[in-house]
Amino acid sequence: MLSRMAPGTGIRTAVERIVQQGNGALVVIGWGPGIERIAAGGIDLRDSDFTPAMLAELAKMDGAIIVDDEIRKILRANVHMLPDPVIATEETGARFRTAERLARSTGCPIIAISEERRTGFVFYGERKQPLRSATELMVRINQEIQTLERFRGRLAEAEEHLDRLKVSGEVTLGAALTVLQRAELLRRIGMRVEHLAVGLGDERHMVELQLSDIMEGVQELGAKVSRDYFWNRGDLASGGMEVLHNRPLQDLYDTERLCRILGVGSADTRVNPAGHRLAG
Repeated sequence: MLSRMAPGTGIRTAVERIVQQGNGALVVIGWGPGIERIAAGGIDLRDSDFTPAMLAELAKMDGAIIVDDEIRKILRANVHMLPDPVIATEETGARFRTAERLARSTGCPIIAISEERRTGFVFYGERKQPLRSATELMVRINQEIQTLERFRGRLAEAEEHLDRLKVSGEVTLGAALTVLQRAELLRRIGMRVEHLAVGLGDERHMVELQLSDIMEGVQELGAKVSRDYFWNRGDLASGGMEVLHNRPLQDLYDTERLCRILGVGSADTRVNPAGHRLAG
């Protein structure tokens, strides 16, 4: 959905024009019985082709604007939307409360533009996402990439430490689990970068190449360590790395605590690469 609204697309150009005008707007993307039941009044524009200029002009009126699913036609303007007020919302302003309720009840993407914050937001299902400019996105992405590179270095350090212990026959569960923790942290940061990059539309490919280069081999390393040292231990035995995906962030920084939670044994328990305990 974010890629359909990336900088350079028609709908995004319209959002930027509305923001520049200092106006607010509520744009419903899609039409059907669910929308028709709660759409009151307005101007019928079914023969009007979508253009950013037309949408920006219609935003000068108070009501919602409805466009078709493909964002090719402007269907109605100045519409009073009446979603069920019982639907929970955490928003405060009337326009944003309506947007959240519409998104939750209809399944359609809803764009709400705040004249005070001069920003557009897209509501889709249970989610709300700001429509950041390409410049803002690149600043955030570069910050996340720098963090990713630092954590890639920390993963390399943990892997090298594990290899040294392996040579000397002194591998501990804590040392092996540290590799998995750092691999999971990398995965989460990488997902944040990937999510941000989607908002760049066609310009995201260079970011994706950079991300792919940094993340090369991380998943395979995590799977190998999980298989070698935790094949018969606790939750990791049955779920592998996936059991870490939903763990709270604090667990990924506390190896001893994570050992207890996952039921793998004490962090200082020695094991060999086959996963068999050597000593208590």
